[in-house]
Parts: sequence; structure tokens; C-alpha cells
Amino acid sequence: MLRKTVTLLQIDSVSSQQAAEKMLRFRATSVLQKLARQPEFDDLLSAWRGRTMDAMSPSMESPRAKLSTLAMSVQLDAFTKVKEAMDQMVKELKAEQAEEVKLKQYCTEQFNENEQTTYTKTEEKEDLERKIEQLTTLMERLTKEIEEAKATIANTEIEIKKAGESREKENAEFQTVIAEQRATQTILKKALAKLEGFYKKKKALLQEAQSPPVHFQPMKKNAGSSPVMGMIEQIIEESVAVESEAMSAEQEAQKSYETFVKDSNDLIDKLTTDIIEKTKGKATADEEKIQAETDHAATVGELESLASYKADLHEECDFVMKNFDIRQKARLQEMEAIQEAKGILSGSK
Repeated sequence: MLRKTVTLLQIDSVSSQQAAEKMLRFRATSVLQKLARQPEFDDLLSAWRGRTMDAMSPSMESPRAKLSTLAMSVQLDAFTKVKEAMDQMVKELKAEQAEEVKLKQYCTEQFNENEQTTYTKTEEKEDLERKIEQLTTLMERLTKEIEEAKATIANTEIEIKKAGESREKENAEFQTVIAEQRATQTILKKALAKLEGFYKKKKALLQEAQSPPVHFQPMKKNAGSSPVMGMIEQIIEESVAVESEAMSAEQEAQKSYETFVKDSNDLIDKLTTDIIEKTKGKATADEEKIQAETDHAATVGELESLASYKADLHEECDFVMKNFDIRQKARLQEMEAIQEAKGILSGSK
């Protein structure tokens, strides 16, 4: 009878222990299933989608599936095994929390760096475009000025040649005038000398033929011949005047010609120096423009790379950046739920 009573007590004790264990399992399972039933709970996985090929694997369990599996383990497995599974899940969730914090920090830094670099490169691109435009304008201006200088040199050389030809013609005319006037003067002076001799002889003869009693009025100088000789003398004077005027005109023309040639040659020398300097300036500007265009193309390429990288960042980071707080909170709730369920199984709740 005593043995039967002891057996019944043992059975009652085992039954009570099983009931208590069943209650603990039920409570722990309820905590886990309650969290898993939240509509947005599976969004926790979205942060990692696309980051690795494993994340896209159909076999990868969602948070809801993991909690459901854990809840099933609570119903069936030994507490020790379940607690180990809970500890492992909490460890993984903490690692995900930390990794997501790093990802958010990485995304923030990369977006900021991308924005700053894009701004800097955009400024560089605009500066290079302005430089290219300025260099193009400079080269066009130098090209025009060089062409104008060459045209001026060519025209000046033509004018020098024309002036030289004109000077030669004027000098030839001058030489002719001088030769003619001097020849005229020579002839007229000879004629005048002969006339003077003739009239002197005639005067002497007349004086010899006169008788002393007869009183004659003294004869005027060159009487009877003065009009002719006067005319010749006047012609000689006019010829000398013409010669003098021709000499003065020749000297003035030669002086003007020499001044014109000197000024023209000075202008040609100056324009030639300008052409050399402007040609060098144009070559330098051309080199700078080629370099600026090369730098511009490289900068445009960098901006395109920055834009592409920014698009990749958005694809990788937008969901994380937008829902970071929500996911962190949800994952924290998951860890708290697991800890609560573990506490229940441990008898602390």
C-alpha cells in the first residue's frame, strides 16, 4: 500500500513538472509567435537583399521563418538546445545591427564624399570650359591680328616699291630739267657774250668816226642792243630760277621719300616683331587649349563615373538610409522577444 502511494505521488510530481514545462513552452512560444505575426517584420531582411548572392538565395530563411522555427524548437527540443539556439540568434542579430550601423555610416560618408567631389569636379569642368572659350577667342584674335599685320606689311612693301619707282621717275625728270636749263644757260651766255663783243666793237668804231667840233650826246650802254641782250639776260635769270626751284623740289622730294621709306621700314620691323610674338602666343594658347580640352574630357569622365557610383550607392543604400531606424527598432524587438522567451524557459519570468 505504501509503495502504491509513493508511486502515485511520483506520477503526480512528474505530471505537475510536465504541466509546468508545457506552460513555459507555451508562454515562450507565444512571445515569439506574437512578434513573428507583425506585418512589417520580414522587412528586416530587405536591408541585405542584393548585397551578396547568398542574400538572394531562396533557401535563406526570413526573420519570420526563423522565429517560427525557433518557436517550433521551443515546443519540441530540450531547453538547453533551445537556449543555445536563442543565444546564437541574438548573437547574429547583434552582428547584423552593428553591420547595418557601419553600412549606414559608410553610405553617409560615401554620399557626402561623392557630393563634395562632384561639386569640385563640376567647378573644374566649368573653369576649363571658360578657359577653353577664352583661349579660343584669344587664338581667333591673334590669328586675325597676324593676318592684318601681314597684309599691312605686304601693302607697305608695295607702297615702298611704288614710291621708289615714282622717285626714280621724278629724279629722271629733274635731271632732264637741270640738263635742259643748264644747256639753255650755256647757250644764252655764249650768245650774250658774242652780242656784248659785237656792240663794244661797234661803239668803238662810232667813236672814231666822230669829228671833234661836233658835239654828240654820250651813247647809252648797249645802245641799240639792250633790248635783245636784256631779254637774253632775263631768260638766263628765269632759267637759273627754274633750276633752283627744281633743285629745292628735288631735295624736298628726296627727303620726303627717305622719310617715308624709313617710317615704312620701321613699321614693317615692328609688325614683323609683333607677328613673331603673336605667333608664339598663339602656339602657347593652342598648347594650353589642347591640355585644357584633355583635362575637360577627363573631368567629364570623372563626373560620369561619380554619377554612376552615386546611382550604385542609391541602389545599395536608399532602403537602409530610409528605414534604418525602423529596422534597428524591429531587430531590437526581436532580440528582446528572444531574451524574454529565454527568460521564460529559464524560469525567470
